[in-house]
Amino acid sequence: MKKLVLACLAPLLFVGCDFLEAEPKQSISSDQALSTEQNVRAALNGAYNDLSDADLYGGQYMMSPDLLADDGDVQWVGTFASPAEIIRKNIQTNNGFVETQWTDAYETINVANNVLSALDRIEDPEERDRIEGEARVIRAALYFELARLFGQPWNAGDPASNPAVPLVLEPTRSITEDDNLTRNTVQEVYNQVLTDLTTARDLLPANNGTSIDTYVASAFLSRVYLMQEDYPNAASSADRVLQAEQFQLAPTFAGAFNNVEDIPEYIFAIQISSQDGANDLNTFYASSTDGGRGDINIQSQHLNRYADADARGDFFYVDSGTGDTRTQKWQDDEADGANLPVLRLAEMYLTRAEANLRAGSTVGAPPVDDVNAIRTRAGLDPVSTVTVEDVLRQRRLELAFEGNLLHDLKRTGRSVGTLSFDAEELVYPVPQRECDANPEITQNSGYTDC
Repeated sequence: MKKLVLACLAPLLFVGCDFLEAEPKQSISSDQALSTEQNVRAALNGAYNDLSDADLYGGQYMMSPDLLADDGDVQWVGTFASPAEIIRKNIQTNNGFVETQWTDAYETINVANNVLSALDRIEDPEERDRIEGEARVIRAALYFELARLFGQPWNAGDPASNPAVPLVLEPTRSITEDDNLTRNTVQEVYNQVLTDLTTARDLLPANNGTSIDTYVASAFLSRVYLMQEDYPNAASSADRVLQAEQFQLAPTFAGAFNNVEDIPEYIFAIQISSQDGANDLNTFYASSTDGGRGDINIQSQHLNRYADADARGDFFYVDSGTGDTRTQKWQDDEADGANLPVLRLAEMYLTRAEANLRAGSTVGAPPVDDVNAIRTRAGLDPVSTVTVEDVLRQRRLELAFEGNLLHDLKRTGRSVGTLSFDAEELVYPVPQRECDANPEITQNSGYTDC
């Protein structure tokens, strides 16, 4: 592709895809590719497959932001240069990990856009609503991640003028000069994310197997509202998930991880098998004996954050090969691979607690009850009162190494070491290949201009 990295519609549409050419070498027409219900469903499956890529929710939307947020809790010892740049807060515009988090997102968004353009092929209204809802959530989730990584946080300056990423809401099937797009603002991207998620929430069923359902939309909404400091809506969105009968916390903290099948704590998880799916968290966090590279060592600074009785503080192991400490969250010793949770119910408890505290409300349950649900599961004694600081502390312990830290620090205005929450170094650069291809795009402050 020559312009805004908008690539393959789906495997069923393009047999091959060369991103340096305006047209694929082997292709069939988009009308033919999306001409039947079966093909539209296949395209949606392709969007799920792309969503689970290692560069997206298969790991990098969790690992890379955590590295960028780190200030001594972990150590990068791997040989890859791109993660080393991220943890040092010295990202180059040709950083490969950053580039693929942009390009793969836009490829997947384009697949979702193609699905949405062909909804009239679906005859059954309920089926049509379900497919539309799933495609909208996929598109919204990716735009949310892009805006958080490539733009300033909502609370930094003016979101109505701060640049985020280009919004593309129609399928791209050929490349012209019209595809030289400028960046939309943070506010514009968030508005589209909210439109997609709220629409999807009302279209999707309550139960949809391991695919996206109405509660996945609500869980993502709770994240978006929390980032926007819209605490009443954050509380109500999290509460909607917590009130659903099919979800419950795993009996133990350890039971929430390394599961080959989804458990009731998983609101949404990437499905991993020997044939499909990726878990880059296991690749980089786990020891070589557990199928990983052992590139991320857990430091004593992090281990000291846990109280003695906290079971989460014991959820680590010593690598027999190197003697380094590793998290057991991503210690997959199953032959077919463990599913990778993207949204866990524990997060919804902490979101509802924090949002209620900040809003002065008690939507669903008192904040102390929500916090105690997390504390007691971890083996800690219940408390009688909680503050916002208590909730944030629990988020850091409960959700460690799951991709929340950078965004939590930014939305609460907390620094990363000596860097302010809105520091230029904590925002990804627009990839150099994008700058080279699109003369209309602008670079983020602190990086060499496009």
